[in-house]
Amino acid sequence: MALFGRDKAHRVTDADALPGRPDPITVAEFHAVFPDRRVTPPFPSGHRTAVFGLGCFWGAERLFWQTPGVWSTAVGYAGGVTPNPTYEEVCSGRTGHAEVVFVVFDPSALPFQDLLRVFWEGHDPTQGMRQGADIGTQYRSVVLYADEGQRVTAEASAAVYQRALSEAGRGVITTELAPLKEFYYAEDYHQQYLSDAKNPYGYCGLGGTGVSCPVGLKLAEQ
Repeated sequence: MALFGRDKAHRVTDADALPGRPDPITVAEFHAVFPDRRVTPPFPSGHRTAVFGLGCFWGAERLFWQTPGVWSTAVGYAGGVTPNPTYEEVCSGRTGHAEVVFVVFDPSALPFQDLLRVFWEGHDPTQGMRQGADIGTQYRSVVLYADEGQRVTAEASAAVYQRALSEAGRGVITTELAPLKEFYYAEDYHQQYLSDAKNPYGYCGLGGTGVSCPVGLKLAEQ
């Protein structure tokens, strides 16, 4: 698939990326599913944040807001070049960004390694620049870590899940692990898109490999 004369399955170079804009996209402050919880800072003391890309962000966000221990979620763009991109720009393949979910979680109820279990099992991390029928760099699998602790845990969990995938005869993980440089909120109509308040009958074909991730047990043994 190509748009504007380029292959969307290949990362755009900095020189070819769209220029973007200085002003961020405005979004509602509160969550459509949890109306008393914020989508934008500040968040409760002691809570942490994480950013994951696992294909179309509509279904990915729903996966996380349904996870016990997750306090709030938002969708947006990260891992690319263009500042404050629009959805149409990201879809062009000329921003370098992935569609991602910004997760606010309580680590006392949901340790980061268990959040990673949700990530690994919620999609197929072996597909490169696609997720199912959705093709392009925006759909790539990615963990954008917030600090050194998240980096170490993400790398260890990837190794553990790769062993599980290999034992099941599945492919090699292509997930990008990188530091989070900037998270840009997506347009408000994308936020909690599959919620009852917005699109109760909406569909998103997000699916995993069917291979369970033994993250918690194995990481404790590392």
